[in-house]
Amino acid sequence: MVPSTAFILILLMLSGFSERPATFAQKPAKIREFTITENDTTSYTLKLAFDESDQPSYFFRNVFTPVCLTGECKPVYINFYWDLLGNYTRYDFPPGQVLTKMDHREFKQEDYDKLQDILNNPNSLLKDVAMEDLVGKGTENLADSVDAKAGATLKTVKNEVIDGAVYTCYTLWHIVHGKVVDEMQKITETYSNESLLHRFLASSNHYYQYWAMEKVVDKDGTIIASFSPDMLSIIRGKNIFTARSALQKLGNQFFMENARQLWLWETYRSAGYPLQIAILKKLARIPFQNSLAEATASEMVNANREQFTMMLNLLAAQPKLSDKALQTMARHLDNTNQDYTAEIYRVLTAFHPRTHDVVAKMNAFKTRATQK
Repeated sequence: MVPSTAFILILLMLSGFSERPATFAQKPAKIREFTITENDTTSYTLKLAFDESDQPSYFFRNVFTPVCLTGECKPVYINFYWDLLGNYTRYDFPPGQVLTKMDHREFKQEDYDKLQDILNNPNSLLKDVAMEDLVGKGTENLADSVDAKAGATLKTVKNEVIDGAVYTCYTLWHIVHGKVVDEMQKITETYSNESLLHRFLASSNHYYQYWAMEKVVDKDGTIIASFSPDMLSIIRGKNIFTARSALQKLGNQFFMENARQLWLWETYRSAGYPLQIAILKKLARIPFQNSLAEATASEMVNANREQFTMMLNLLAAQPKLSDKALQTMARHLDNTNQDYTAEIYRVLTAFHPRTHDVVAKMNAFKTRATQK
């Protein structure tokens, strides 16, 4: 049987662990330190962690900051972590450290959770709040409760802070999203090479993907050849936003070849609706190879109204269509959707087809139309 004192100790340990973030992450294989100068009187150490392959992995900082309230300063010890572009990811504590509120009450789990939400928001209203706005009028004390009579500012940021720890939230948010972000981006820039760019493009971190795409695709949409597979993988990836961005960044010339057009069409057929529309818009600026024209002609009657119209307009914009594409369009004249068939007939007429079966289909359609 477990002695009562030991049992109580175990309960306390478990309780403490459940009400705050875990202490320390796994120790990185290697660390490089940088001295960051904030102003004439403030500097601190920023650390860059490397993985076992000696590749930069993430930034972190061991923070000590005093939080002054009503003339009393409380020391806060906390560790912050960022990705390689300075996007905040999480925090934890040195052993034995916790956060407390104005009346020395320790943070509860919901307070730690809310703090993570606050720090996760780089566009928080705290961005435009000055320290002086948190001071109660007519006093020299910081109003650390959202219920304090300190004017409109605290009411405005009420959802951005934790009651009883307003200034703590303010201080920590500005540490996380301050000048250090630019410094981290500058440091990562010095590690930019082909290996890092491939890694970023293949990452699930969309910030990495956007950053790397800017490096490998120029303003004219020309891509460094070795990164083409990475961009194609992004287009077929799960993130619709990065997929659409990659598609839009690539120049029209990239999709001129028949093989690339067929690849894009296969992507269209397996993509979600928003990306399908983006692909059709992209194709509006690309001359069709015969294979793509024929695939589009075959698919269009199975599409909804918006897609059908886009596909038909794409075909109509081509200077010439193959006999096979025209024959496929002519077969659609037997479709039961009269709105579709009328527009297909109009486009076919503009191409002045001479193939016997196409002409026969068109004449039959015209006859049916005049008999109604």
